[in-house]
Amino acid sequence: MTKSELIARLAEANPHLFQRDVERIVSTIFEEIAAALERGDRVELRGFGAFSVKHRESRVGRNPRTGEAVKVDSKVVPFFKTGKLLREKLNSD
Repeated sequence: MTKSELIARLAEANPHLFQRDVERIVSTIFEEIAAALERGDRVELRGFGAFSVKHRESRVGRNPRTGEAVKVDSKVVPFFKTGKLLREKLNSD
């Protein structure tokens, strides 16, 4: 599902809201999650999951084409862990 599909579904499910308002709400939520992660905070949505950042140390990698050693700098990457309710929904038959 793309962001525009999400907005369309939410607007359809909430006919009392204008689509532009739904779009603003969704964008604001995503921006706030991104801002929290940028600050190094954790964002938890109960029943859905938790967004956090993980620190990856620098290491020596290999160029798969040549086999040459390449230095990979340390970096911070986003991480998502599913919540219990979402995991149960996905695994129920």
